[in-house]
Amino acid sequence: MPVIADITVPADAFELGRVLQDFRGVEVELERIVPLRETIIPLFWVSGTEPGEVEDTLAENAETKSVTRLTTTDDKTLFEVQWSEQTDGIVEALIDTGGKILEATGTAETWDFRIRFGDHAQLSAFNQALTDDGVPITLRHLYNPSPPEETSTLSHEQRDALATAYRRGFFEVPRDVTLAELAEEMGISDTALSQRMRRGLAITVEQVVFSESPPE
Repeated sequence: MPVIADITVPADAFELGRVLQDFRGVEVELERIVPLRETIIPLFWVSGTEPGEVEDTLAENAETKSVTRLTTTDDKTLFEVQWSEQTDGIVEALIDTGGKILEATGTAETWDFRIRFGDHAQLSAFNQALTDDGVPITLRHLYNPSPPEETSTLSHEQRDALATAYRRGFFEVPRDVTLAELAEEMGISDTALSQRMRRGLAITVEQVVFSESPPE
């Protein structure tokens, strides 16, 4: 039976984390995960630091084949990186055990991952691989078969995020407030706010749009 694990690892547990360790205010959110060695972390958003410096640092990294700055929005910049086929740490463990990253956010110090495994044996093998590699891993939560976020009910945090965004004019065209400004008012990172709003909107769309019977 599938199992989903929320874990925390040091930033030096994989190449992208190591590259960004010197950017003390950085916040990173992975956009898409493809489970191949050369494209394990191709797209990610970076905020809290100068995007030009991040681009230069990535380009100078020995394990980077290419780096492209795709777009910047709400003080976040989307990067696309092609990595070398050399893997270690959490990336190698994921490939070897078949784990799939569902979500991941990081700072210069630590990274939080939500990973789906085919069964508990794969999770155990993943944990053992990191232990053998000397990577400390903290298991925060374990869900079987799905995390509580995947529910048809808005959490208090999701409801508060959407309500605050609506009241402050975030959904107006043009917007009256940026995501970064909203996050600062709420006392959380813009990455955390973005995740809450996306999950909340997904639940709302499911409830309002897909729960309605089609017209006869």
